[in-house]
Amino acid sequence: MATERTELTTIEDLDRVWMESEQKPCLLFKHSTRCPISTRALSAFEKALERPEAAAVTWVYLDLIAHRDVSNEIATRSGITHQSPQAILLEKGKPVWNASHIGITVDSLIEAVSAVGLD
Repeated sequence: MATERTELTTIEDLDRVWMESEQKPCLLFKHSTRCPISTRALSAFEKALERPEAAAVTWVYLDLIAHRDVSNEIATRSGITHQSPQAILLEKGKPVWNASHIGITVDSLIEAVSAVGLD
């Protein structure tokens, strides 16, 4: 059974995700609906959700074209320069991993989520 994803549409949603990352890591995926590279990365994100390791984190999707303000706020809070597509793993309110463009693969996502909490 695939892990569910949460959709970000507001800054308030982002506030909740940031707070949730204090208890359970959260993987943010910023998707551009206008970019073929982002479409490929979204496919990897969705396939990774089907893996058993996915249950270790909360998976969060953002349509950054529709919600540019939320995307900008992620860059501000995380300190990570905006890219599209982009994946950022939060643990305890801090980014612990990120990837963009062709660096977002099923393997890279699963490796990242499998490593959280191992410190």
